[in-house]
Amino acid sequence: MIKISTSIFVFIMLLFVSNNKNKIESVIQNKIETPKMIWIKGGTFSMGSDKQSNTNDALPYQFVKIDGYWMDETEVTNAQFEKFCNETGYVTVAERKINWEELKKILPPGTPKPSEEDLEPGSLIYSPPTNPVPLDSNTRWWKWCKGANWKHPFGPDSSIKGKENYPVVQIAFEDAQAYAKWAKKRLPTEAEWEFAARGGMQQKQYAWGDELNPKGGYLANYFQGDFPYNNTQSDGFLLSAPVKSFPKNNYGLYDMIGNVWELCADFYEVPKFCQSCCHSAPISKNPSGPMKTFDPFDPNAIKHVIKGGSYLCSLEYCSNFKPSGRQGISYDSGMSHIGFRCVKSKK
Repeated sequence: MIKISTSIFVFIMLLFVSNNKNKIESVIQNKIETPKMIWIKGGTFSMGSDKQSNTNDALPYQFVKIDGYWMDETEVTNAQFEKFCNETGYVTVAERKINWEELKKILPPGTPKPSEEDLEPGSLIYSPPTNPVPLDSNTRWWKWCKGANWKHPFGPDSSIKGKENYPVVQIAFEDAQAYAKWAKKRLPTEAEWEFAARGGMQQKQYAWGDELNPKGGYLANYFQGDFPYNNTQSDGFLLSAPVKSFPKNNYGLYDMIGNVWELCADFYEVPKFCQSCCHSAPISKNPSGPMKTFDPFDPNAIKHVIKGGSYLCSLEYCSNFKPSGRQGISYDSGMSHIGFRCVKSKK
């Protein structure tokens, strides 16, 4: 038997670590940045709701059948999105100067061109008032901010340093699609997203049942207090929370409710389904949404569905922190409470 002195053994180990440092760092990095995917078996469920928030755009229940698919365990994080940008050189919509020719297509005819200064890169950020305000317009708590983007979600003086495990925000539809393509995945349909969020529960208001805070506990990140100016943070968070801060659902998915809205592939329409494709059929199989977008309150906009609510959803306002919760977001817009996760088909 060959004996090795302690000094020689230490030298060999140091040499091994030195030679494999990059490999070790790569393994650690991949563990952090590669999202785990959960197999969603599929099945038939009741999509939508029999009662809804002030938008009333998830009525009524629809019977839907979904094939199995894989879904990201969590929302895409800052670290994961940063890896994508570093490897591809991708520049998000919020980091680009606004293209007036594109913008005016979704504005009322005759809208005057803004100044060049107003076309500088930026995005919408949550800017709460300090006192009670009427809830008739969200412009009272949202503002356009130059320099706001995924790296600076609340403006140029903000940062994601130390928030690598938070969901990435300020993501437009085009950005989410680009990431999904790079990751060899895709965005979920609204039906896939809602099926996964319900975790096998049928016709329940919330992902865990019909009670918002069972036994007084908080199971999602949403707004408590006087909206929009006084968040009591009873759930422990003022804004978004790191992924996995709340319990996973019955399918093993985190933060399907609250935290940040999640983009889906479907166009947004009110009502949710077009009459010809779904209302006339007893069961709709793998619906992919309408062929075009339509929002009667914003008829010129091209919108996609966002699901599940965010840290800004409140019982006093939209109360969309539920599987049926849905809104539309313009395809070229990012906001400080909108992110996404991806899916992959069985094949």
